[in-house]
Amino acid sequence: MRIGILGTGAMATALGGAWVRAGHDVLVGGRDRAAAAATAARTGAAKDGTLANAAAYGELVLAAVPAGVAPRLVNGLAAVLAGRAVVDCSNPVEPGDDGPTGGTTSVARLMADAAPDAHVVKAFNLCHDSIWTLPRPAFEGAPLAVPFCGDDADALDRVAALITSMGCTPMPCGGLSRAVHIEATAAFAIGVWRSGAEPRFAFPTSERA
Repeated sequence: MRIGILGTGAMATALGGAWVRAGHDVLVGGRDRAAAAATAARTGAAKDGTLANAAAYGELVLAAVPAGVAPRLVNGLAAVLAGRAVVDCSNPVEPGDDGPTGGTTSVARLMADAAPDAHVVKAFNLCHDSIWTLPRPAFEGAPLAVPFCGDDADALDRVAALITSMGCTPMPCGGLSRAVHIEATAAFAIGVWRSGAEPRFAFPTSERA
């Protein structure tokens, strides 16, 4: 798969590296060309360029930028992103008196509104970037499940195939309206992890649920 990455930070590096290891063709784009080249080198990607280069490069584009930046960024690239699968991996998590809190509207929805002809998919937001540096993330004998959601069937198929290529299990969660719940899950899990507990212990197995 041809993949363009918008951004040069930790998630761009970790996911880009995972996708290069899985055999995908990755181009890293950034506002700072030197930073894009350095991130491409860290991931093993053969190509780097501008944000516009990355937006135009792939059948799938990752927006690996902070939640507050993502809608504005894709709006500026909306014409180029039209018809492409655009993955949002951000979390709008803010500190609160009782722990991390999320927003009432998902970043993915804001991105879809900002680039209405793109096919936005929410994915890869639940785990710390270090998890994506593992060759094939698995815990307690099971591959890591990756929740994702979106409204376009072809874009969802591409993301599911991408997740599978990383050695993980796709976990489809419905339409893009579900993105706000996936983001809220991240806020919940981060708060529980920070308290020293394990959020997975709050859920029974599917057979028992």
